[in-house]
Amino acid sequence: MRSAGLAAGLLPGVFLVTAAQGATYYKDVQPLIQTHCQSCHRPGEIGPMPLENYKQVRPWANSIKESVLLKKMPPWFADPHFGKFTNDRSLSPQEIETIRSWVDAGAPEGNPKDAKPAPKFLEGWNIPQPDVVLQMPEPFKVPASGKVDYQYIVLPTKFTEDKWVQMAETRPSNRSVVHHMVIFIRTPESKWLREAQPGVPFVPPETNNLQNIGGGGNEILTIYTPGIVPDAWKPNQGKLIKAGSDLILQTHYTPNGKDTEDQTKIGLVFSKEPPTERIRSISAANTQFTIPPGDPDYPVVGNLQFRNPARIVSFFPHMHLRGKDMEYKAIYPTGETSTLLKVPHYDFNWQLAYKPAEEIEVPAGTKIQCTAHFDNSPNNPANPDPKATVKFGEQSWEEMAIGFMDIAQPIRPPTASTAAKSQ
Repeated sequence: MRSAGLAAGLLPGVFLVTAAQGATYYKDVQPLIQTHCQSCHRPGEIGPMPLENYKQVRPWANSIKESVLLKKMPPWFADPHFGKFTNDRSLSPQEIETIRSWVDAGAPEGNPKDAKPAPKFLEGWNIPQPDVVLQMPEPFKVPASGKVDYQYIVLPTKFTEDKWVQMAETRPSNRSVVHHMVIFIRTPESKWLREAQPGVPFVPPETNNLQNIGGGGNEILTIYTPGIVPDAWKPNQGKLIKAGSDLILQTHYTPNGKDTEDQTKIGLVFSKEPPTERIRSISAANTQFTIPPGDPDYPVVGNLQFRNPARIVSFFPHMHLRGKDMEYKAIYPTGETSTLLKVPHYDFNWQLAYKPAEEIEVPAGTKIQCTAHFDNSPNNPANPDPKATVKFGEQSWEEMAIGFMDIAQPIRPPTASTAAKSQ
């Protein structure tokens, strides 16, 4: 019995090795590259080199092996013990072993007859052909060095009727200098940044800095960071752009050592049918913190309480260079708690959204608590200055602690009295 038990305990490991032996590119590795790599590693996307065929993949075989063994690629940072996510990019242990054994065997090509059909991508987009594309009218010139204040660029939609957006994608023309973009929907009644001229980059007075960072109370359409996947909601869900609204691009440019420019565009796919649920972006944030010099594990907590029931459809943790980890926890009206997402190793260069496999029900009265930790010590290789006292601010050498979430709520039909007034 003991021998049988020992053999059974060894079987999983034996299976991994056996399954990976004799791996070839076309039979075993190409499907993994197609599924986990090619969305970024193809012409026009963020990956530094295309990986669309054996000739392109072979020179990078050893680098690919190292990256997957260290779990640097594909980028995915959610702790697997808390929740499952539809956009999980991580490789399974068996898939990692397949790549390792293939590279160690000399990265054999195998039989081209085993090749899988190439995935179909729409050139220039990761969403279907947009119904509308809005673009900065002129490129913004980014200097080789120095501080670049947040730029606010107004793009009039010229929509004469309300539009429901089901998908949105932000595409900088030069990703190397775009740290992030937040796209706000400025409603016709909003007075925010009315002094800015359409299409002309604008730097507002610092007297209203916090209000401007928050979009002047306007809703977020979408957020862009390196490596993030475009927003795509269910067919019955959408974000509302009211007739006459403008999009305002809050853009953080970071010089990369040479004079260059960027001309970002945004693609929108409209809902085919009137949605039954409205998507809104909200956050549990904290702007009142002071990180001491040299502190390796400084905690910052942000809270948000739901007044109405909702479902969480996406998480997006945001910090800067000293960001270390972030956890989202739900504290329900019953007093029960649940960890919804834990990112134990936050990476400033890969700020990802995490989309629950099952949307998370949030009863009214639930509090979402986001706890972030920051490493302001010399042991943090990304730390701009371990001797600095760090507060909330828009630049990378300052910090933010924002737990963004997208939530879905039912769209309530107008009451009879409201409908009568609108006629």
